[in-house]
Amino acid sequence: MGFGEMKKWIYAQAAVSTLGVVLIGTGAYIYFSPPASGDQFAQCRQGVVAGGAGAIGGPFTLVSETGETVTDADVITEPTLMYFGYTFCPDVCPLDAVRNAEAVDILDGQGISVQPTFVTLDPNRDTPEVLSAFTDNIHERMLGLTGTPEQTDATADLYRVYYQSHDDGTDPYYLVDHTAFTYLMLPEIGFVEFFTRDTSPADMAARTACFANAAS
Repeated sequence: MGFGEMKKWIYAQAAVSTLGVVLIGTGAYIYFSPPASGDQFAQCRQGVVAGGAGAIGGPFTLVSETGETVTDADVITEPTLMYFGYTFCPDVCPLDAVRNAEAVDILDGQGISVQPTFVTLDPNRDTPEVLSAFTDNIHERMLGLTGTPEQTDATADLYRVYYQSHDDGTDPYYLVDHTAFTYLMLPEIGFVEFFTRDTSPADMAARTACFANAAS
C-alpha cells in the first residue's frame, strides 16, 4: 500500500472535513461573473473576486519541504498553482492535488511550465519531511510549504482561505475544515484566477495556458 493510499485508509474512518464554497467572513467573495472590459486577461477569466484581484495574495514567508525559509518571490517564479490543504486529509486534498498535477502534466506537453504548490493548513503535523513524502508521491515538481502557526494564519488570511483545526490535543486523527480553491498566481502580477473542486484537469490546463500566454 502506497503512502497516499495508506493515509486515505486510515483517515477514511473519520468524518470528512466541511468545505466552504464561498469565503465567508474574510472580506472577499469569489463568484462567477462576466469579466470587466479593459482587462489584460479578459478573454481568460471566468471568476471574479469582490474587491478585485488584488484582494487575493501578497507577500508571505513560509518553510519549504526542504526546510528552507522561502518567500512568495522565491515560490512564484513562473505560473504557480497554489492549493491550501493538509496531508492527513482523508480524501479531498489528495484528489485536488492529483488533479492539479494532471493539469501541470498537460501544460508540460504544451511547452508551458507551471509550478504545483501545496500549502499546509496543519503545520503541527505537516513537517517538511511529511510534506516532502506527500508531494513527491503526487508530482516530482510539487512544492510543499509549511511554517509556524503564525505564518500559516498570515498566509491563509492573504489568500482569504478559511480553515479551522479540530486539534484538541487528544486525537491524533483530528480533521481540519477548510475551503478548497486552487489559485493561479503569475510572477510580478500576482493572483489572476481561481479554480473550484469541480474543475477538470483539462479545463484547468486550458485556462492556465490562456493566462500564461496572455502574460507573455
